[in-house]
Amino acid sequence: MPELPEVETIVNDLRPQLVGRRFESLHLTRDPAIRARLVRYPSANTFIRRLRGRTIKAVERRGKYIVMPLDPAAGGRHTLHANRDVNGPDERVIVHLGMTGHLRVWEPEEAPVKHTHFRALLDSGLELRYDDPRQFGRLLVGSMAELIAARAFPARLGPEPIHGDLTEAEFERLIRARRRPVKSALLDQSFLAGVGNIYADEACFRAGIRPSRWTHRLTVRERRALYEAIQHVLENSIAARGSSIINYLDGFGLRGGNQEKLLVYGRSGEPCLRCGTPLLGTRLAGRGTVYCRKCQR
Repeated sequence: MPELPEVETIVNDLRPQLVGRRFESLHLTRDPAIRARLVRYPSANTFIRRLRGRTIKAVERRGKYIVMPLDPAAGGRHTLHANRDVNGPDERVIVHLGMTGHLRVWEPEEAPVKHTHFRALLDSGLELRYDDPRQFGRLLVGSMAELIAARAFPARLGPEPIHGDLTEAEFERLIRARRRPVKSALLDQSFLAGVGNIYADEACFRAGIRPSRWTHRLTVRERRALYEAIQHVLENSIAARGSSIINYLDGFGLRGGNQEKLLVYGRSGEPCLRCGTPLLGTRLAGRGTVYCRKCQR
């Protein structure tokens, strides 16, 4: 699943191509089962109707979500009535890429790749397309209040851990308030927004902390080391344009380069790049977890 660095890369790639562009026409797959899985809110037909003619004001990221606020539609109504369209000033398109989703801008004459489920013609003449082989991604449109009320978007997302949005003091307060394994805390999106399995393992290794350690038992030095490690692994992956582990591609359809720099993730049984000890693989918080029993305490 694309995590914060991958989504941040895609957002940065799409922003200059989408900001100020208007949706001219939109097409969803005709398969009703895929439509129902892909468009989580509102219905597929209403999704199309509420986007047509709207202009993208910005392209942003919140956690692992791509968020595109929209200009209010002309004559739009401010209502949350379940059976009527809502065209208020707070509406936005939200895309979650799931495990295998791709969101890219294409030339209209380019043939769609397999599993392309959504196409939107922009006033620039280009097409915004979404493809997703495993169909775990989702598309939403609505105001934040509306989406949260419909349980289509999480009511609680933790702070952003990069770009100075998370202070060391705030991180200290958050982690001391939890009594759970470090890996479990890092995967909890209400704790920090955007960290997933790849960067949880990498941050724990860089901090010298076993993923199974309990958060409330970390020392001051260890908490500071973990805070710094999270910043480091995320910012460095963004600089390398993300990790292409399975089929992640950036906003131009290219692979990232950070997978070549991973120290523990996906390397169970291989020698530790610091000490040479074979890395151990286990399951923690329901996810495959890799660590070094010598370098991490």
